[in-house]
Amino acid sequence: MNFTELNYILCIAKHQNLTKAAQELYVSQPTLTKYLQKLEREMDGKLFSRSGNSYTPTYLGRRYMEYAKKVLAVNQDWEKELQDLTSHSEGELNIAFPLMRSSCMVPQIMQIFHEKYPGVKVNLLEEAYAIQERLLLDDQLDFAIFNEVKPHSKLEYETLFHEEILLVMPEDHPLASMGNEKEGYPWIDLKLLKDEPFVLHFPEQNTGQIALELFAKYHIQPPVSIRSRNTVTCVKLCQRGFGMCFIPENYMKNLELKKSPACFSIGEQGVFSTLSIAYRKGAYLPVYAKDFINIAREYM
Repeated sequence: MNFTELNYILCIAKHQNLTKAAQELYVSQPTLTKYLQKLEREMDGKLFSRSGNSYTPTYLGRRYMEYAKKVLAVNQDWEKELQDLTSHSEGELNIAFPLMRSSCMVPQIMQIFHEKYPGVKVNLLEEAYAIQERLLLDDQLDFAIFNEVKPHSKLEYETLFHEEILLVMPEDHPLASMGNEKEGYPWIDLKLLKDEPFVLHFPEQNTGQIALELFAKYHIQPPVSIRSRNTVTCVKLCQRGFGMCFIPENYMKNLELKKSPACFSIGEQGVFSTLSIAYRKGAYLPVYAKDFINIAREYM
């Protein structure tokens, strides 16, 4: 096995098409075909079954690719450690955030991080949970930040911080005066809003799922006037009277609004969400990656 060979076969499996794989690898299709045929002759077996232009991995191919991923992962870890051993001034960091989350975390964290590691290139992705997890398992990320985790056996998790989920309503809403004083935000009984319209995130989003769980807990079924994946959109619609909304506290702190809405804890104890960092189990994290995590934890 060599690294070129490993990457070629994994790319063919990814696209299940030689033309698309060749385009991604910047080689000609005939070159890739010859490479695959030569490898299959050497192995005395087929790595892919062909059906028209579709290439599906055989059992031999699947087993080959399991080892290919392990070899590439070990090489990737070695390159990161070697870079740490020789210099901290340059490197690359690949991080995935939940949808919409990076806007209220990255600017402040990057300011501190960039001062310490000006030569480290940072690639930021905003992806849904399933895509983040797949990219981690495929070694395309150093780590990912999740709102909530569904533990995977091949990943390690660290808690970054606990964050309160706030109920938001227009400042001049009649119920805005119904809050009960406590440290932090006044709290409100969600049952008071049983007939009020809501602007919610979609159920597959963390805050959208929390909203449904709260409605079930308080035995209410308020009307949902609008759903949006965008937190800023939800808040601005709320301010225009389209309905109440739920928002993580750190979003609220970082929104630049001409007029702030009224914010409440939900119930006397409040409702909290956990933000976690995940990375591949056993993976080598460069010094600058560990520092990014520490800076994020300290800042948040």
